[in-house]
Amino acid sequence: MTKKPLNNVLHQLMHAYKQLLAEETHRHQIDLPVTHIRILKGVHYQAQTSAQCTANAIAEFMQRDKAQITRALNTLIDSNLIVKLANPLDGRSQLLRLTAEGAQIVSQIQAIDDHVLARLTQDLDADSLAVFLKVSRTMIANASKLSTKDNAISNEGNAL
Repeated sequence: MTKKPLNNVLHQLMHAYKQLLAEETHRHQIDLPVTHIRILKGVHYQAQTSAQCTANAIAEFMQRDKAQITRALNTLIDSNLIVKLANPLDGRSQLLRLTAEGAQIVSQIQAIDDHVLARLTQDLDADSLAVFLKVSRTMIANASKLSTKDNAISNEGNAL
C-alpha cells in the first residue's frame, strides 16, 4: 500500500470515529466538547488507577497544555461535574474527583464508546482486531519517538 491511500484511510477512520461519537453523544443529550469528555474520562481513569488525579496528571495523560486543561476543568467544575479537593501530599496542587453527575455522564460515555466500537468492528474477527491493534500501537509508538526526537532537536536549537 502506498503512503497516500494510508493517509486517506487514517483520516477517514478518524473522521468516521469522531462522527459516530458526535452522533451518539448528541442522541444521549451530552452537550460537551470532545476535550471536556476526554477530561471526564481521564479523571475517571486516573481515579481508578492512582490516588493522585491532578490537573497536571490530566494534562500529561491527554498530552495537552496545562492552561488549556485548566480552562476546561474550570468549566467542568462550574457545571458540577468535577470537584477539587485538597491534596494531602502536596499543598500546592488539588485532587480532582467526579461528582455523582460527572460519574453518571462518564457511565453514559462508556456505553457510547462501547456502542461506537461495536459498530466500527462489527465485521472484524478477533485476529483482524489483534493485527489492527498491533499495527496501530506500533504507529503510535513511532509517532511518539519522532515527537520526542523533534522536541529534543528543537530544544537543542533553543539552547544555542
